[in-house]
Amino acid sequence: MTVTDHDDTGHAESATGSAARTAGRRLDRVVIRFAGDSGDGMQLTGDRFTSEAAAFGNDLATLPNFPAEIRAPAGTLPGVSSFQLHFADYDILTPGDRPDVLVAMNPAALKANIADLPEGGILIVNTDEFTKRNLAKVAYAANPLEDGSLAGFQVHEVAMATLTRTALTELGVSKKDAERSKNMFALGLLSWMYNRPTEGTERFLREKFRRRPDIAEANVVAFRTGWNYGETTEAFAVTYEVAPAKLAPGTYRQITGNAALAYGIVAAGRLAELPVFLGTYPITPASDILHELSRHKGFDVTTFQAEDEIAGIGAALGAAYGGALGVTSTSGPGIALKAETVGLAVMTELPLLICDIQRGGPSTGLPTKTEQADLLQAMFGRNGEAPVPVLAPASPADCFAVTLDAVRIALTYRTPVLLLSDGYIANGSEPWLIPEVDDLPDLRVPFATEPNAPDGSAEFWPYLRDPETLARPWAVPGTSGLQHRIGGLEKSDGRGDISYSPDNHDRMVRLRQAKIDGITVPDVPVDDPDGRARVLVLGWGSTFGPIGAACRRVRAAGLSVASAHLRHLNPMPGNLGDVLAAYDKVIVPEMNLGQLAMLIRARYLVDVVSHTKVAGLPFKAEELQDVLTEIIRQVGA
Repeated sequence: MTVTDHDDTGHAESATGSAARTAGRRLDRVVIRFAGDSGDGMQLTGDRFTSEAAAFGNDLATLPNFPAEIRAPAGTLPGVSSFQLHFADYDILTPGDRPDVLVAMNPAALKANIADLPEGGILIVNTDEFTKRNLAKVAYAANPLEDGSLAGFQVHEVAMATLTRTALTELGVSKKDAERSKNMFALGLLSWMYNRPTEGTERFLREKFRRRPDIAEANVVAFRTGWNYGETTEAFAVTYEVAPAKLAPGTYRQITGNAALAYGIVAAGRLAELPVFLGTYPITPASDILHELSRHKGFDVTTFQAEDEIAGIGAALGAAYGGALGVTSTSGPGIALKAETVGLAVMTELPLLICDIQRGGPSTGLPTKTEQADLLQAMFGRNGEAPVPVLAPASPADCFAVTLDAVRIALTYRTPVLLLSDGYIANGSEPWLIPEVDDLPDLRVPFATEPNAPDGSAEFWPYLRDPETLARPWAVPGTSGLQHRIGGLEKSDGRGDISYSPDNHDRMVRLRQAKIDGITVPDVPVDDPDGRARVLVLGWGSTFGPIGAACRRVRAAGLSVASAHLRHLNPMPGNLGDVLAAYDKVIVPEMNLGQLAMLIRARYLVDVVSHTKVAGLPFKAEELQDVLTEIIRQVGA
């Protein structure tokens, strides 16, 4: 999608090429949630609607919600999968607190999601699945479509499976394949309701199922049938329209956090003029990084799926020793397993990027649910004094820039770097303004090529430090005359020989800490529009969107509040102490039990208010709005 300086508000055409038959209501924003069984294709349905909204020019944010069980019994609550999309004609920050429209494909989806639908909301139900057996699976004593319990909503009962099967009769596809296409019926109906483009979805379906032309045609017909159902039935009297957003000029694409992170790794390799090596082991929600990077061999990217987490990071560190950009990806359980090798990377002082896509724990925990669970593990989860820089992107699109910055730090300071994303960012998507290549940073760093002994001899000192960065030289194995020892035992300052000297160990520990403390990071900006706020909200990672949306609501209600967001967690920005001291009260919302709050209290002696959530779901703007409003009124702002 390319955005120019003018606002293109052209209307969508129907699947048959005719204009929508009803006059549409203009809306500035809509939140839609598709919910069904894990086999109902809700993620594909939501992703396709998102792609068309992005192509149309809306700003958007998404929240996929996957079942935690791999094969939960069909029609049960543990097997419910959902995809929420918020799209608007203005800049938005979150996937929305509550859906305006809920599409429920079965009773389990209805029961799991109906509490989030506000009174008067639109409910579209696939009636074919509301059988006695399916109702019993989720303990419905009576059919909610008949007992009056849904009277507060705009209910549309649609026999999606029956209508889809009927439309596909002449194609000769099996009953099973026909019923699998009912998600495309739902997509077609919603595309009609909100005047979404259709051509892109039809192209996508023909490409996705190009090896099964019969299945491709079945999905296209189901999609058109859903559109035409909306066009011809009297049940839907109104269509809706959300105009394109007024975004900054440039070329955009819809992107997930994991894709943006992977593209950042590819770009970093090119900008550093280094081969990229990913050593990893598949784990939710980080596996998409491996999948995406494996497609980019043409950019000198090598991906290695190891037998376990320890082997993955060991191979990545070996690649760094050999002169490559070493990368490993994982989630919280994998970080625990990788901890010893991270410590080895600290001791050997080699550049290494460690991507932790956080999820709920401990142990296996909540594999498909989001949480900011690993900050303290990233900071301190190693034996000995093993300082590591820690960065966290704020949103899916932000993953690209933060990855480049993490690689800059790793290469410049010869250190492993931990990048903390999470499931909310990794799987969510938003428009990404594709940067100009000329605006990207130069990440090249020199390799050692000559002996460097201070006395002028022909020796190479592997721990002779750069006076500005305290980084040691990076020598590619096999470089003539640069033989040196490397490993996990303590090294002597400069020469790099194994040393058990107490004085030397003290010096080396302090040097490694000073190197991390001296990393150049930008000051944290503060959003305080009227300059009168006495309360500051401080966040990190994926709390950026909910905090920003909550602050907008608070200000719209006539109250003053300031916000700041940390992308660099170790070392923290140099101005953070002054920022914290400028406000009477500091609130730190986190999806954990207060890990950043603990660090802020310890380092800056500020008695922050810690507001926490560990439900496997991101904050809602409305819940943070209530918390902020109460504290602001207590302070008297």
